[in-house]
Amino acid sequence: MSELRKLAEFIHDITWEQLPERVRETAALRVLDLVSVAAGASEDPLVREAETALGALSGVRLGEKSGSGWVSVWGRKEKYPLVTAAMIDAMMAHTLELDDVHTASKTHGSASLIPAAWTCAEYLGKGGQDLLLAIVCGYETVNRVGMAFGVSSHRNRGWHATATCGVFGCAAACAKLLDLDVNQIVSALGMAGTQSSGVWAFLGDGSNCKILHPARAAADGIEAAFLAKAGMTGPEHIFEAKDGGLLYAMSDGGDLSKLSEGLGVCYEILNMDMKPYPCCRSAHCAIDGILEIRKQMETRLGKKLDTLGEAQKLADQIQAIQIDTYLVGYKQCAVSDGCLHPKTVLDAKFSTPYSVAAAFLYGNVEMRQFEPEVVAKREIGELLDKVSVQPSERFTKQYPNHWGCHVTVTMKDGSVYEAEVEDPSGSAARPLTREQAMKKAKEFLSVACPGNAKEKMEELLNLAGSEKLPTISADFCVKMKKSENERAFG
Repeated sequence: MSELRKLAEFIHDITWEQLPERVRETAALRVLDLVSVAAGASEDPLVREAETALGALSGVRLGEKSGSGWVSVWGRKEKYPLVTAAMIDAMMAHTLELDDVHTASKTHGSASLIPAAWTCAEYLGKGGQDLLLAIVCGYETVNRVGMAFGVSSHRNRGWHATATCGVFGCAAACAKLLDLDVNQIVSALGMAGTQSSGVWAFLGDGSNCKILHPARAAADGIEAAFLAKAGMTGPEHIFEAKDGGLLYAMSDGGDLSKLSEGLGVCYEILNMDMKPYPCCRSAHCAIDGILEIRKQMETRLGKKLDTLGEAQKLADQIQAIQIDTYLVGYKQCAVSDGCLHPKTVLDAKFSTPYSVAAAFLYGNVEMRQFEPEVVAKREIGELLDKVSVQPSERFTKQYPNHWGCHVTVTMKDGSVYEAEVEDPSGSAARPLTREQAMKKAKEFLSVACPGNAKEKMEELLNLAGSEKLPTISADFCVKMKKSENERAFG
């Protein structure tokens, strides 16, 4: 039996009753986290323009009434065709750079699989328990595909795993919702693989198309599942085929056994990192390190740095900041001109030097540190120029099991401060507290649901008991019913 078929059998056979309680609870928390950060981007200008463009391609104009079989979009009154809705949700999910991370596969799978599963579930009239079960299948799939590729070799060839692996998670989740048989699931995954794409070229010139990657993964995964339902077949040996197999085309051969290793015993959804800072995960260890050094300085001074001016005076005394980290993190956040001399918000979000400078001056890294006027501040630019990043063989060998770094700050008077971070905050090894997670969710849900964010949080946390999916909007509520779509496809 092929490894892909073993995965397909798991997706087909797994039931809600078989899931450990911790997995059920985690699935709801993952949905809360992803939906909230997507809602937080619902008014983002780029997302709005992309929504208008996709709507036009679907024959939809903003404000128009819903068509038959259309589904909702988070934070919107309008409804859209299934694939269009999933793409819009997925773009929102990836915009703030706060979607969760699976470090062993370097994937942000939730950014595509939760939008794909949510819209598909709504389209089919499915309830919360069905949605959560499908999402677990999606997580187990995207994470194992990423591990099979091999994180370093896949990334070093320029592939964006969130996209290339995400499409498999979307196909798996939708296949579960469509009640496909094992052969159909195999075909859905095979067709997902033949559409697997997405590269890191956007970093070179600061292009803002990164959010298109999870959007396309969601669209292609949904279509793969529906086409499999209709009878189209996909290659079962999509990974290991000698002619066109993905493990040879997109990595250095990978490890196919990762597709099925630990299925039903080790749930990879339990190994997710929850991001506390709205920027590339590869910069988070350096942020933690510089914040620790900032505390060391405060202790030595005997006072808190309560103002930007006080932090700036101390920054003026810094001679140099050295970051030693893993090769992938270095290549991704410390090489391009945008990383070294950020001019746009996207540049800043993928710049370790910028993140370190902002963290030191402001004592934290939040959304406001990535506002255009802050990115352009002279004070950050001056400190940023003192930051250098280099790859370390020690941290590279530990990657992807640990995304760590060593931070050294040398002062003009010759004194030295050091901090080492093995795993960044929010990781499975250093998880955020429930209070921190709820605060994050409430903050971003409030953007799309002002006044009732707490109510929406409760609805998302209690999805397992819901016969219909909650609407994520302040003044728009539609009662979900069994639909013609469910009778046709369910």
